[in-house]
Amino acid sequence: MQGLPADQQQQLMQAIEQMQVRDSLRMYNTLVERCFKDCVESFRRKDLDATEEKCVQSCCSKFMKHSARVGIRFGELSSEAETQMQQMMAGQQAGGGK
Repeated sequence: MQGLPADQQQQLMQAIEQMQVRDSLRMYNTLVERCFKDCVESFRRKDLDATEEKCVQSCCSKFMKHSARVGIRFGELSSEAETQMQQMMAGQQAGGGK
């Protein structure tokens, strides 16, 4: 990214920020939909009863822990892929010099 002109760097950063916002909203909407379907059983009151509230809290906690774990694993896999790519490029450069 350092090799790009400043205006292209700014455009790239804006695009990344928009993707992050979109992904956050998607995750939030998925969380709400899943926990609502799993936990809310009736519409007799405007508030959740104690059982529904406990279910929603548990559901949200599990979802967030799962999402965090997926993020960590994705980072690990990305790092491994980057290392492999660097090794391949180093091997090509060493083989190309012969």
